[in-house]
Amino acid sequence: MRDHHHNDHHRQHGHDHIHHHAAGSIRTAFFLNLGFTIVEIVGGFLTNSTAILADAAHDLGDCFALGQAWYFERLSGEKGNARYSYGYRRFSTFGALVSTVLLLISSIFILSQAIPRILAPSHPDARGMVLLALGGVAINGMAMLRLSREKGMNTKVVALHLLEDVLGWMAVLIVSVVLLFVDIPVLDPILAVLITLYILSNVVKNLKSMLPIFLQAVPDNVSLDTVVNEIEQLDHVQAVHQAHVWTLDGEHNVFTAHLVVDSCFDSSGYSYIKDAIRSIVKRHGLFHSTVEIEFPGEACRNEPHYR
Repeated sequence: MRDHHHNDHHRQHGHDHIHHHAAGSIRTAFFLNLGFTIVEIVGGFLTNSTAILADAAHDLGDCFALGQAWYFERLSGEKGNARYSYGYRRFSTFGALVSTVLLLISSIFILSQAIPRILAPSHPDARGMVLLALGGVAINGMAMLRLSREKGMNTKVVALHLLEDVLGWMAVLIVSVVLLFVDIPVLDPILAVLITLYILSNVVKNLKSMLPIFLQAVPDNVSLDTVVNEIEQLDHVQAVHQAHVWTLDGEHNVFTAHLVVDSCFDSSGYSYIKDAIRSIVKRHGLFHSTVEIEFPGEACRNEPHYR
């Protein structure tokens, strides 16, 4: 017997709406970022600011990250098929991983540009920097606030990209205002290094949260032992083995198990166990469940080397 637990049509429609809305938010952020990146490149040359040109190069990387995040977020809402039977939800997490790697690379690039400038600071046009910084804070801030309201690993990582941009532009704004009154250009690369180190700490946190998903670890918000113990307390259930819980994307968790039932198991016991397990997996927030029934003395079809 296999018991499949799915959300009802209304909840599924709600999940599809969330993915569609998240994809729309990422799309908006993508076009805002792309448009302002072009402004940055032109403005960097006009103000003779290496900091702004470096940030423009970083934003070009962000544009790529936002573009692929938009694509993967849209794809993650597609239903399952013969190739990807669980659907495309994990594609959103893969998009988050790509964005995180790009963020890591771009942060290293910023450090490579900022550290030499500490030793040999440049003297940019402070007035032009102020105008560009105000625009950078406004554009990236709006995009970040929109994405911060969304759920999901992908949108969180993309919002982190935009947070880096906002903090970077705030640093440029502060330095450019100071440079209007005091000639201390070394402040720019120092602040850039500090902000990049802060962003890198968040990159490490995101990687730590994503790796268990790809390695199919038991989610932190689910206790596999608790789920197994509750099932083993049910009438007719003698033991549970081959029990596994993993997550598709950090939000939708999957449960599978083999149940050994007593010899008195009949159709009424079948219905009882189905209903009881449906209640248990729902209580523990499990999105999908598959359970196989075995009778005493029946050989397990799977080698018990996992659990």
